Amino acid sequence: MKRTLFALLTLITPHIFAQDNPTELAKPIVAEGKRLYRSEMASWYGTDLFVERYKDMANVGGYFSYSDNGTEKCIFFSKADNPKVLGTISFDSTYNTRTAKTDLTQRELTSAEVDLYAIRKIALAEINSDTLFKRYKNTNFNLIPLINGGEKKVYVLTGPQQTGVVIFGNDYLLTFDNNNSLSGKKQLHKNIISVSYGGKEQEGKTIEGAVHTHLPETGDFITATDICTLMLYEKFTKWKQHNVVSKNYLNIWNCLTDQLIVVPMRHHDK
Repeated sequence: MKRTLFALLTLITPHIFAQDNPTELAKPIVAEGKRLYRSEMASWYGTDLFVERYKDMANVGGYFSYSDNGTEKCIFFSKADNPKVLGTISFDSTYNTRTAKTDLTQRELTSAEVDLYAIRKIALAEINSDTLFKRYKNTNFNLIPLINGGEKKVYVLTGPQQTGVVIFGNDYLLTFDNNNSLSGKKQLHKNIISVSYGGKEQEGKTIEGAVHTHLPETGDFITATDICTLMLYEKFTKWKQHNVVSKNYLNIWNCLTDQLIVVPMRHHDK
């Protein structure tokens, strides 16, 4: 009986702790955000290297990135019903373009790449046909297919087409079943938030942080897409901190350490 009770307490205690500790509850969001960031970093720098070295861009149908045993890969595929891989750019955790490996050998997609390509293709069709997805001037959509722990998703982020701007919101999540069929789609933020940075150095001013708020529909916590965006742009903005304010929580993202602390608003108000 004592052993049974001890085992039960072992299972329950972490759950109770997480309920009382919102920072603990948000850990899966942080992990997801960092996965999105790694994918986007590979796409950012992989695109630069591929465009520089591949000569027949008219043959390119698109690209996507994914993790493979600690290596981040960005692949470019051909325009065809059954596309081929035209090039593979591989990065280590530094994303150093000088040490990245570029392979322009044409090959078949791996089984993992077939699934990523399939859900990305469906997501793109949804974007082009469903009015849920809103387009804004001087922006473009970035699709991030992600397969992790049996879950198949495509995140859609809105990226700026001009420098000195960070965009939060106008982001979406599409989910898929084991057969790569669309099972759900939703808008993560109900609005678009454009934050300007830079341009103050000449005046002897520095902006050390920024803030945006979440409507109840978005939820109490910072989103994985917020974290991805912050990690992508914090090196340019030179922010030290970014806060996300919701009805119940203050989410504090440390741009120097890439760590999150979540404080209940009742404590912050005190």
